[in-house]
Amino acid sequence: MAQRRLFGTDGVRGVANVDPMTGETVMRLGMAVASRLRRQQRHTRIVIGKDTRLSGYMFETALASGIVAMGADVWTTGPLPTPGIAFITSSMRCDAGIVISASHNPYEDNGIKLFARDGFKLPDEVEAEIEALMISPDLERRRASSDDIGYSHKIDDARGRYVVYCKAAFPSELTLDGLKIVVDGANGAAYRVGPLVLEELGAKVIAINCEPDGKNINAGCGALHPRELAAAVKEHHAHVGVAFDGDADRLQMVDETGAVVDGDAVMALCATRMLAEGKLARGTLVATVMSNLGLERAIKAAGGQLVRTQVGDRYVVEEMRRGGFNLGGEQSGHLVFLDHATTGDGIIAALRVLAVMVREERPLSELARVMTRAPQVLVNVKVDRKRPIDDLPDVQRLIGQVERELGEDGRVLVRYSGTEHKARVMIEGPDQARIQAQAESIAAALVAACRG
Repeated sequence: MAQRRLFGTDGVRGVANVDPMTGETVMRLGMAVASRLRRQQRHTRIVIGKDTRLSGYMFETALASGIVAMGADVWTTGPLPTPGIAFITSSMRCDAGIVISASHNPYEDNGIKLFARDGFKLPDEVEAEIEALMISPDLERRRASSDDIGYSHKIDDARGRYVVYCKAAFPSELTLDGLKIVVDGANGAAYRVGPLVLEELGAKVIAINCEPDGKNINAGCGALHPRELAAAVKEHHAHVGVAFDGDADRLQMVDETGAVVDGDAVMALCATRMLAEGKLARGTLVATVMSNLGLERAIKAAGGQLVRTQVGDRYVVEEMRRGGFNLGGEQSGHLVFLDHATTGDGIIAALRVLAVMVREERPLSELARVMTRAPQVLVNVKVDRKRPIDDLPDVQRLIGQVERELGEDGRVLVRYSGTEHKARVMIEGPDQARIQAQAESIAAALVAACRG
């Protein structure tokens, strides 16, 4: 299999207009995607969506130019959540879906995510083939003739289609009448559809950070920065707060007291109900190595089991499909309800939690007590280069020492970010202060070992 250099754990990502995220590279990416698909069938349609970043217009044009140059057609949606593009791709029988977004990153960054015709992210080996084709001299020879150039078409009702799709994930016998909900759209892709879905189901919505200007996406708001949401929930005496990230494939919630309810708590809440109802496929929840030990203990106490994967919602979904499971996600808020969606969907995840609140007539603060969180720290540090962690003796010595001290009462995870030049050190254990010091010690050793 060819090696992936351009693609990370969640597509291509970088600073807009700086290599590799330039118009030229993105145009060749569009050419390679279209060419790869055209080998399989004659008539090819590719849908393109984006979030609200200023650079999205540039990359949308570049992608479309590359795709039509290879004889494929382009259908654009405008700003729409990543899961919305996955839905449109499969529902409109397109051959691929492309999302222009850097997710939770600041506006200066941008990225490309690819979906297959079934709405699932492309596997690593196909991304590697596309990369190889981008630099191949054969790509130019595959250009379409002047009579066979593709065309670009706008899907005018894409937003409405996605709103209807999301609402179908909420039980038809329930409504959100009487609930006051604060929605933080992160000035991103869900700035319209997020509030609209909840309003159409009956909620009174207070929308914040839903006025994108191309540069304020994720800027101190949204799923990564829930402080403003928490304050708004308390100010408006709301029942709950919902925050999305820039492309709305992840979710953070805030209960009526202003406390943050993260992805682990949401998974525990939903998985235990699904277990009790016999709806959790094979009695199994899928999460990553980053999820808290408290989640694993809560699932076991309810009679289920937790299967862990490497970090990345794509790997969660791959394990779910391989094992026949229907619920999985990440602590960060990528939550996948495979009975309803093919990828992480912040709006659908919020609706599943709201359904439990309405049905049981209990506040989120009470429902979130389903799991008791083990003390956990996560230290992120910038590194000059990503040397294999197994080849760093000082780091390995410290990791081994901490693991021996923790025994069965905790765990250590050290890894590099798949999208940034960062290393992440996560430790769980019985003593918060102690594991904080241990994590900082390992992180310092990592920085030193990866310098220069």
